[in-house]
Amino acid sequence: MKIIDCKILGLCALVLGFTLVSCQSKTEKKETTVIQKITTAKTGSFGDQGDGTYINPVLNADYPDSDVEQVGDTYYMITSKQHMSPGMPVLESKDMVNWTNVGHVFDSLSWAPEYNWDRMNGYSFGTWAGDLAYHEGTWYCYQIDYQHGLMVATAKYITGPWSKPIFMLPKSEVLDDPAVYWDEETHKAYVIVNTAGKQKSPDNKIEGNENRIYEMSWDGTKILDEGKLVYTGMGAEAAKIYKINGIWYIFLAQWTMGDRSTKPGVKNPKNDRKQIVLRSKESIYGPYEVKTVLEKGTAFNDRSASQGALMQAPDKSWWYMHQLIQNDTIPFQGRPQCLEPVNWVDGWPIIGVDEDNDGIGEPVKQYKKPIDGFPITAPSSDDDFSSPKLGFQWEWNHNPRISHWSLTERPGWLRLKASKVLPNEKGYGPNINEWTNNDGSDSDFWRACNTLSQRIMGTTTGTAVAKFDISGMQPHQLAGFVRYGGVFNLLGIEVDENGEKHIFYMDTFGEKTQGPQIVGPDFYVRTTNNGNQANYEYSVDGEYYSDFGPTFTIAFGKWTGDRLGFFSWNEKEDAGYIDVDWFTYDYDGPKAAKE
Repeated sequence: MKIIDCKILGLCALVLGFTLVSCQSKTEKKETTVIQKITTAKTGSFGDQGDGTYINPVLNADYPDSDVEQVGDTYYMITSKQHMSPGMPVLESKDMVNWTNVGHVFDSLSWAPEYNWDRMNGYSFGTWAGDLAYHEGTWYCYQIDYQHGLMVATAKYITGPWSKPIFMLPKSEVLDDPAVYWDEETHKAYVIVNTAGKQKSPDNKIEGNENRIYEMSWDGTKILDEGKLVYTGMGAEAAKIYKINGIWYIFLAQWTMGDRSTKPGVKNPKNDRKQIVLRSKESIYGPYEVKTVLEKGTAFNDRSASQGALMQAPDKSWWYMHQLIQNDTIPFQGRPQCLEPVNWVDGWPIIGVDEDNDGIGEPVKQYKKPIDGFPITAPSSDDDFSSPKLGFQWEWNHNPRISHWSLTERPGWLRLKASKVLPNEKGYGPNINEWTNNDGSDSDFWRACNTLSQRIMGTTTGTAVAKFDISGMQPHQLAGFVRYGGVFNLLGIEVDENGEKHIFYMDTFGEKTQGPQIVGPDFYVRTTNNGNQANYEYSVDGEYYSDFGPTFTIAFGKWTGDRLGFFSWNEKEDAGYIDVDWFTYDYDGPKAAKE
């Protein structure tokens, strides 16, 4: 049940459910890294401005399809991340503006073989938009894998451990975007699902997606009926259910199609996506009135705004978290999260500020924070790999090969062992479909397991640096640094059949440019982006860097924004490894102070 009436629940166990992991000293003597300890929090072109205001997007990175559940004085967010593993990131905030990572719902995408390292053909699928709920001492996360159906995972604590997913409806009946509600008055539980056209009757002449409400068991794990149709609309999805002052509200994202030449989600400036609300004073099944409550404005006039979650602050003010959509300008950083004030007008929640006085809200660029008194924080980025557990900022491209990575074989370092790249044939690597781009999709990179990465932050500038030890590399191995989203660009070391190590750059079509030979163990990579233009530099001493490779364009694709990370594969056999000493990332946005 969405905690929108700000009832305070006795949840001290939530606090006891996890502890913050502090950095341990390295277990072996190492040189001082470039990870700087900043004594004051950093601000930038987005997020908390340190003056009582924030600039949207507050979470300016690829955290799409959010849902937020409030428990006590804390807000918890989930977002989708498709084929990345672990899946369904979890973040928390005390003020709706500053968010930090606290875990993932799915330790691995364990329910289907295409997400495993030896297949890697689950691109764009996996975890999609979900619904996070807390009810009677249990956490619930619902989501629909497009290829496998509606599932739910449960946990005692938000930080886990989470159960294995329980499947509730088959893919033949549902498309995406579930949302749940427990009605304490009637002691009934419901889930609304976009069933698209999968159950559509010839009698329904309305064009678009059907959205159905099913009754489910009180424990939230079983469907009890065949569902009832409550709304049909073009591209209508991403529902959330709320009951406020006895009135039912269903929030939905819906496309306005001005041009039928492309499908929803494909770049087309004539098409738009808006947030609508259904309202019923009678029943969860309706009848419903419909009103548009959020549309494009001047703050983000090249991107649609919709799909998110309603929240309430301690002062009883209402707020809405939503994503920016990639329909016109396709963003290289992915789909970020914006925070909007909500004003109730004649019983309707108008999201943002009605800047053109048409009764529909538009997003704000800068606004007063909903809650004061909490420090500037941000998702984790820098890492010296001192912890025996991988930081929450990191995710694998598909489920990793567990035997081929380690944080303990060489304590204080991340070791990535090289597996033989998967074959370039049917059943391996990306499939070409409406959710993927086909540029370079047959390149080896997409079929090389154990690529580890994190999101970029913002769209202005950023610089990431990593130090590698390449002494464990073997013939035919390629390893180093990668930027990738819809396209990839690599800078690393390739070992030839005689054991010689050379720098190489690889573009998204797999074309390699070879550079000078490297004879020592140390190798540093630095990559900088200015907008969507990026480049690589390398160093052998961490002091003097040289450019290598062209300036290249980073891009969104496979439903993923640009990411920063590491790769290691072998063209001939399972042999060789690369060790990562540390990683730092400086960007134009908020960063928490470090002690």
